[in-house]
Formats: sequence, structure tokens, C-alpha cells
Amino acid sequence: MQIGQYALANRFMVAPMAGVTDRPFRQLCRQLGAGHAVSEMVTSRRDLWQSLKTSRRANHDGEPGPIAVQIAGTEPQMMADAAAYNVDRGAQIIDINMGCPAKKVCNKWAGSALMQDEALALSIVEAVVGACTPHNVPVTLKMRTGWCDTERNAVRIARDAERAGVQMLVIHGRTREQGYRGAAEYETVTAVKNAVHIPVVANGDITTPAKARDVLALTGADAVMVGRAAQGQPWIFREMAHFLETGTELAPPLVGEVRRLLLAHLEDHYDLYGEHIGVLSARKHIGWYVRSLPGGEAFRSAMNRLADTQSQTRAVADYFDSLGTVMDRLPRPAADDVPLAAMSLETP
Repeated sequence: MQIGQYALANRFMVAPMAGVTDRPFRQLCRQLGAGHAVSEMVTSRRDLWQSLKTSRRANHDGEPGPIAVQIAGTEPQMMADAAAYNVDRGAQIIDINMGCPAKKVCNKWAGSALMQDEALALSIVEAVVGACTPHNVPVTLKMRTGWCDTERNAVRIARDAERAGVQMLVIHGRTREQGYRGAAEYETVTAVKNAVHIPVVANGDITTPAKARDVLALTGADAVMVGRAAQGQPWIFREMAHFLETGTELAPPLVGEVRRLLLAHLEDHYDLYGEHIGVLSARKHIGWYVRSLPGGEAFRSAMNRLADTQSQTRAVADYFDSLGTVMDRLPRPAADDVPLAAMSLETP
């Protein structure tokens, strides 16, 4: 798998997720087998570049390359300036956000809302590529299948993006209108793959190693990108790599390993966010780790009342110590895949 001049370790990527894929989480996913990780969405608004929120999102201290930064906005020149700004601060790949369905993003005509204005979308792509090419920085694009069920225009945008110089496409198998509802479809991903010559990545509802294998086979995609399924189980990437290499499932992680990983994750998390924000923002990560474990819901409820890092880490350590007395390994997550045959839609 190649993005421009960068050879990736494998075909399994962690998706950019606002409020989730900060530097500590990206590094953990890379450590546990992800071949590529993209930063949280960074705004193209110059007046927000120096804000604490943006500076945290743009923090790449100690992060292995290639460092990929996702930018979002609605104005071609602002997006080009944002690309150049992030390249100057270490970005080695710039990713254009044309996939976020959040209302606060789309109401400003950014994210997947851009798919409704193909001329503007292309102007943004051309401007960003123009800003990055002199620095030999590849540009990638993440988008949806289209704006709504009757406007699946990903193939047209993909062709235009390739002609403009984009070097990789990620297709989430839902429309903007769907948000995260319903099942992802992969026929549009297949159509995009057949229409272009650059790498294409499938995204959406890829929750297990077997699903990753099936989606790669169905679509011919060059890689898969995993979002929500990595929350609380960042080892899913090594499980996918093992399954595709051997055809067998890797054993779930040991309770002791998860205890160590989570405590290290929390330490890195607190270091980035500080005491107060660190405790509050760590709660969701801890909740994801324990959601399917014995006593996990009761523990999460009690943990959410703790207000300092020391109490939070001690509670996590004690919970996993107690869990280790009744099981050696985490239980295997229940498969929630929808059969691919049930996802068929007409190819646009």
C-alpha cells in the first residue's frame, strides 16, 4: 500500500474521528497494527489555528511517519493556506475532509456537504494539491458515496480528484443524508475503484477481521479504514493483519495486556490534555474498553464520578485486577456484521 512516496506497513487504517483520534490514540493504534492513521479534522479558519483545541489536534510529538493531517473548510484559498500551514508544521500527507456528516460541519457547507457542489469541491481539491505539490506532499481525499440516496456522485468526484492530483481516495459507504444510520454499502466503493487508477480505501461498518477480508475481496479496494470498531479495541488492526495472513483468528488479548495498554494510553492522554480536561475526555475511552466486559457498565458509571487522574487510573487498575481473577483473556466480541449480500444496491 503506497500513498505517494510513502510505503505503508499494511492495508489497515484508523479513520480520523473528531474527539477520538488524537495523538495518543493514533500512536496506540499504530503500535497495535494500524498501517496508517490520520489526525482529527483541523479547521481551515486561520483565526482558530492558535486555539488550544486546534493545537492539540495538530500535536504530532513523537508520532511515527508518515504524519497525515485532515483539513476541513469551504473556501479553496483557505484550504490551501491550511494545507501549507500544516505542512510547515510537519504534515507529510494532507487529507481533505469531504466525508464528515455532522450538522455543525455540514451547515457551514464543509465536510460531506461539499459533495452537493461538485465545482466547489474540485476547486478545493485543486487548491490544496497546488499548495502541497511544491513540497512533495501527497494529498488524499475522504468522502461519502454521495449527498443523498438519489445523488451518489462519488464516481464523478473521484475521477475529478484523480485528474487534479489526489493520490488516494477513501470512500465511506453511506451518503451524507444517512449519517451513520443503516448499513454501509460497498457497490459504490467498487465503482470508484473501477473508475480510477489511484489507491481506493473502503470505509464503513468494517468491524471484524472477516468483514475486512470480505470487503477487500468484494470491492477490490487497496485497503480498509476502521473507525468506531477501533474504539475500545485498538488491537483490531493486528487481528485483521493476522487473519488475512493466516486465515485464522488471533486470540483475544490477555486481561493483563489490556490493563497495561489502557493505563499507558491514559498516561499519554493526561500528558496531552492536562488534569481536568484529561479526566473528562478519558471517560469515553475507558467506557469503550469496558463496555462488553463483566461489570463494565457499573464500573463505567462509578468511574464517571471520579474527578482526578490518580483516582481514575487507580480505579482502572483495580477493575482489571479484579477481572483478571475470573478470566485470562477478554471475551471475543459478538459479531454484528450484516451479510454483504444484504447490502446490495445498484451500482451508480
